[in-house]
Amino acid sequence: MRQWEICTTKEGLLMKKILFATSEAVPFIKTGGLADVCGALPKCFDKRYFDVRVVLPKYACMKQEWKDKMQYITHFYMDLGFKNCYVGIMHMEYDGIQFYFIDNEYYFSGPKPYDSGPWDLEKFAFFSKAVLSILPVIDFRPDVIHCHDWQTGLVPVYLHDSFQAGEFFRGIKTVMTIHNLKFQGVWDVKTVKAITGLSDYYFTPDKLEAYKDANYLKGGIVFADAVTTVSNTYAEEIKTPFYGERLDGLMRARSNSLRGIVNGIDYDEYNPETDPYIANHYNAVTFRKEKVKNKRALQKELGLNEDPGVMMLGIVSRLTDQKGFDLIAYVMDELCQDAVQIVVLGTGDERYENMFRHFDWKYHGKVSANIYYSEPLSHKIYAASDAFLMPSLFEPCGLSQLMSLRYGTVPIVRETGGLKDTVEPYNEYESTGTGFSFANYNAHEMLGVIRNAERIFYDKKREWNKIVDRAMAKDFSWNHSAAQYEEMYNWLIGE
Repeated sequence: MRQWEICTTKEGLLMKKILFATSEAVPFIKTGGLADVCGALPKCFDKRYFDVRVVLPKYACMKQEWKDKMQYITHFYMDLGFKNCYVGIMHMEYDGIQFYFIDNEYYFSGPKPYDSGPWDLEKFAFFSKAVLSILPVIDFRPDVIHCHDWQTGLVPVYLHDSFQAGEFFRGIKTVMTIHNLKFQGVWDVKTVKAITGLSDYYFTPDKLEAYKDANYLKGGIVFADAVTTVSNTYAEEIKTPFYGERLDGLMRARSNSLRGIVNGIDYDEYNPETDPYIANHYNAVTFRKEKVKNKRALQKELGLNEDPGVMMLGIVSRLTDQKGFDLIAYVMDELCQDAVQIVVLGTGDERYENMFRHFDWKYHGKVSANIYYSEPLSHKIYAASDAFLMPSLFEPCGLSQLMSLRYGTVPIVRETGGLKDTVEPYNEYESTGTGFSFANYNAHEMLGVIRNAERIFYDKKREWNKIVDRAMAKDFSWNHSAAQYEEMYNWLIGE
């Protein structure tokens, strides 16, 4: 009997095997929130009943220290379109989780994990097919393959296609998680057909074709057994034309299989009591006296006016349209007339980078624009700021507001996607809520809410501290989300 055929727990229950297929995962490679999810979530499943493993590409741009720790298992060759490709399998255990890395220097070399155009589509077609091809070789037959974003969209398609002939693959279920519907992996049909080796059958409007192009994410959504996204509100929003990125019809068609499960954050990594990056540790009891010391330290470090009593607004983000920076640009001059300091960290569109640089020059001492990315500085901003500004146009889940809540930094957000699900708006009359929010995508509506937050901060300090109390009491660790994923896996497997 092969190992994969049956595996039981001590209690005699079937051990459920789950494979995460992803293009990035912390600590190995990260460009955004996807890596946080795929690195942190597998650790949170109940290890008595779930054997969760992760497979990702072995990029040349990974740090050498990780590559040195990987062990070579084996290699073989696999057909992709008209090519015969090398597939190397490397393995490493990290934090109690088995990670597999697919090695191919032709596809995964270069200074960063993603490039552009048809190259990325070929790279991730190779990866998607390799994910399935390695399974018999590593003697691991998952009950569920959990695919993340368009880069793994072809896994359910290939599983439905050429792999169905093998007994090993029959009955494997797939989940497709959409972290951001904006990114879909789209190119012309002719090129994708040649790359993937898939037949004409798959390139019709009810499968991979969308608006005369081929679409990887659409393929994944059509062929997966279940579809998830990263918050309940976003799951509803993507069924509408505004948020649906031209796939709203498909999302409505699959609404019975679609669910929203909000992301969490790693509460060990983001912990104001133990965070190695911040100047002064504090917790939900001591923040009233201790948190402000982080503000003083950051003001000193960034050359801001040293005033512990001034309200500090933090922004840590990709500087793109999605994040609502056109609203901030519109009212920035007005906002800088108020008694506030603004600290920005991030990179992105040149116009927003330059906008913040301009205001740093114009209001030096009040505005600090840090146009790069630094993990230590991001933690310092979460710990030092009084409020955190996140006026997103759309936000599938968002992690920054969860980190803010954890550090007792009051989020000011627009009511969309995960922001709406995780930040409860402050109600002055009932003394409830964990942050401030506004509904319409309007610069002056945002400014009005910021000024209301300023009023509470300066005139009703006890009320402000109560908001911080409630914010820090919230639990957005991964445990809650993991339980919801477990329930979905059980449903898919039929238990």
